[in-house]
Amino acid sequence: MRVVVTGSSGRLGRTLSMGLAASGHTVVGADRTPVGLPGIEEREVDLLDERAAAALLDDVRPEAVVHLAGIAVPFSAPEQQILVTNASLAHSVLTAAARAGVGRVLAASSPTIIGYGTPGWRASAVPIDETHPREPSNAYALSKLLIEETVRTFSRTATGAYGFFRPCYVVSPEEWAGAPTQQGHTMLERLDDPALAAVSLFNYLDARDAAAFADAWLAAPADVVDGEGFFVGAADALARRPVAELWRELAPGLGTDADRLTGTQPVFSIEKAAERLGWRPERTWRSELEAAAASADRAVPAGGSADVSVRAQRARPSGHAARERKHPTEPVGATAPGDPERPSATETRIP
Repeated sequence: MRVVVTGSSGRLGRTLSMGLAASGHTVVGADRTPVGLPGIEEREVDLLDERAAAALLDDVRPEAVVHLAGIAVPFSAPEQQILVTNASLAHSVLTAAARAGVGRVLAASSPTIIGYGTPGWRASAVPIDETHPREPSNAYALSKLLIEETVRTFSRTATGAYGFFRPCYVVSPEEWAGAPTQQGHTMLERLDDPALAAVSLFNYLDARDAAAFADAWLAAPADVVDGEGFFVGAADALARRPVAELWRELAPGLGTDADRLTGTQPVFSIEKAAERLGWRPERTWRSELEAAAASADRAVPAGGSADVSVRAQRARPSGHAARERKHPTEPVGATAPGDPERPSATETRIP
């Protein structure tokens, strides 16, 4: 299938684009700053320009669009800018897709749409599934609500299948090996200090599993995905202890339903994606940290030592400085179009 991926230069976009290409799709990446993805045709385009978005799709004539582009981090820009940018991007891209007769359009939303992190917030049920009320509490989450409603609007009014997914806190492959996350700390530090993961309700998603989800979504019958949304996350929580032992101290909004989460069971349910699409994640933090440690050890010359490795990080105390977060809600998966060193099509760098 010929697929346009918007926001292809971002943290999620890079991995998802290459994953779809590895699955046999012909991928065209659309971003304001191409990054030289191997095997991917990249187009430099500002998708906020409706004419540019339309020209891109008229030229490429894709069979599908995966829309990831947007400001990826809550509070990383003025609230109105986040709201207007993300909502406008979705409307621009989906309008262009409808006019070009694209058969499949999948847009990225976010679990933040349910409103956790707001003082007094309470989960309606745990595990949290797609029936949970949408209660956005900041412009980022509100922009995702508008994206979901834009998807539903085009599902009702355009030909083809339009859907959305809510990826949990996205982890890129290099972050398992110790590269800093969007918040500046490492994945091991998130595990060593559960409070760092609690603000995102202990959820995460390997970006390669997000690519596999997109591939499954593209292959599913249109009537299964049209107008539908899916939580997409790992099959376990980002915590060494069960959520049932942690929620009272770190995520009290989950309520006593969280006592039913046994073993490694995560807060967000991915059963809808499993049942309707046959998709299940293949990676866990345990498997990926072990693989990263083994890879780091193999890379050390005989008689030498690794300056930066997962094993070295494991031995290093995480400290408490990372607890000092600027905002009550940290980014959870979502579009993740760029990192601090590589802004994407619409990412805004704030001093």
